[in-house]
Amino acid sequence: MKPQSLNEPDQRLEAHTGKRADGPVRQCAVTRERLAPDALIRYVRSPDGMVVPDVFGKLPGRGAWVTADKSVLETGLSQGVFSRAFKAQSTPMTNLTDEVERQLLQRCNGLLGMAKKSGAAVLGFDQVRAYIRKQPPGWLLEASDGAEDGRNKVHFLAKAIYEDVKVAGALSSAELGMAFGREHVIHALLEQGSLSDAFAVAYRRLTGFRVAPETGWFSGRHEDL
Repeated sequence: MKPQSLNEPDQRLEAHTGKRADGPVRQCAVTRERLAPDALIRYVRSPDGMVVPDVFGKLPGRGAWVTADKSVLETGLSQGVFSRAFKAQSTPMTNLTDEVERQLLQRCNGLLGMAKKSGAAVLGFDQVRAYIRKQPPGWLLEASDGAEDGRNKVHFLAKAIYEDVKVAGALSSAELGMAFGREHVIHALLEQGSLSDAFAVAYRRLTGFRVAPETGWFSGRHEDL
């Protein structure tokens, strides 16, 4: 049976659709859908009426929840969603969507940094390929600005061995480098485990606010493994 990648365009939010009965759900203030909290972003209103994102879930006060998708948030902003949700005049902070993306990226990078410190991350083209030959990765991390040939050699090696291959390609080499304490990182992986699982949620939320280029990669087969 031919292995296949999990990164299909319609699977971006599959891990947290909220269609489950064994956990809490929240209602999106824009679409009115009831979803798992991992599929949404929480926003809070300050006493002076300013609305800010609370990606890390640490801000006090009552929150309004919106699906983790830039287009949904923009629709809500055009409709005055926060004034309606908070039942009071509310003003979103300047460049709210950019701030949400920044916080989501910060969350991803924080998890990657934790993985490196705990020895659960592997960096470098040769090191990643050597790891893949021995055991399945949790996530392959390929820089969005990396060369096609290199990422193909990593991905198709994994795909030839394992059925489920998850690839994250929305972070640039500089962003991956920042996460791992280097100037630039092109190829990396996360080992399977709790940090990989947490990254899956964080990354899928991030790709609600920026393009996930991996959905357009790997359309053919690369024979030079």
